[in-house]
Amino acid sequence: MLKRERMNRILDRSEADVLLISDPYAIWYLCEKRLFPGERFLGLLIGKDREPVLFLNELFRFEEEIGIQKQYITDTDTADRLLKDAIGHTGILGVDKTLPARFLLPVMEAGIADRYINGSPAVDHTRAVKDAEETALMRRSSQINDMAMERFKKLVRPQVTEKEVAAQIMDIYLELGAHDFSFPPIVAFGVNAADPHHMPDDTVLKEGDTVLFDVGCKYSNYCSDMTRTFFYKKEPSAEQKRVYDLVRRANEEAEAAVRPGVRLCDIDSIARDIITEGGFGKDFTHRLGHFIGLEDHEYGDVSQSFEDRTEAGNIFSIEPGIYNKEILGCRIEDLVLVTEDGCEVLNQYPHEIEIIE
Repeated sequence: MLKRERMNRILDRSEADVLLISDPYAIWYLCEKRLFPGERFLGLLIGKDREPVLFLNELFRFEEEIGIQKQYITDTDTADRLLKDAIGHTGILGVDKTLPARFLLPVMEAGIADRYINGSPAVDHTRAVKDAEETALMRRSSQINDMAMERFKKLVRPQVTEKEVAAQIMDIYLELGAHDFSFPPIVAFGVNAADPHHMPDDTVLKEGDTVLFDVGCKYSNYCSDMTRTFFYKKEPSAEQKRVYDLVRRANEEAEAAVRPGVRLCDIDSIARDIITEGGFGKDFTHRLGHFIGLEDHEYGDVSQSFEDRTEAGNIFSIEPGIYNKEILGCRIEDLVLVTEDGCEVLNQYPHEIEIIE
């Protein structure tokens, strides 16, 4: 059903008189209905002085009521005519970032509005502040991910390949109550762990390898995301321990700094400075984190260039890494929830060095 409180928060943030939302995830966020139309037009029209209307193709007809007027369209209907009939003329029309140019350009040429603006910031900033319902679902999703990590370690055995391990991950998630991946799982052995986005291949596990899991599941459509780095059947070398400890410290000290009102770029700097001062700054090759919710990567990130300040209800990752093929590829990632007076780390799986026997 339509989440009117969420819709009103979006409208309060927007200067548009009318807002056209085409992003399926944003529509899902507002009415809890999954609609992925492919190349066809999908649009939710909202405004402060009008009842919302959802335009969707006849191919996706459904009977349930979602608290929004539904207007079914065919492949011969055009977005510009639909909007002109629905709006007539308005001052400012907000159009979100996902609307394809093949729909947007005719709308603009039709002169439906005096001015057109990007409507996505109002939606994105609203989605970035999770409400109590969303927070509970994401907390549970991360709890499942913690339990799953304990099970994933048991998939590691002599002569197994990364692909063979990855192929068993979904079954474990399903047994624990999740229903899908947040993203395709990363399983990386040895030097492959020094590739931040390595996809599982036919690499065979050998004694002394690093074993990196970057994994996430969906619970009631909300994502989790966590990374842990293990060692297989052998104590890491002194230099590997030093690298691992730098990553662990970077993770924990950045998490300790999270509270409302902190610039996200400053959180990134805390972790990055620890790794740089340890001599591995060039091997930390990505931002510290990303926002997450219905999608694994949502608007907002923890990076050197993102100066927005944290708000209670934000949920994002803290995932420092060092990717050195000669010494160690290592990442430790948790999700954190900004609370009214600090933060809650949603992952409880330990950070200490762990050897898989």
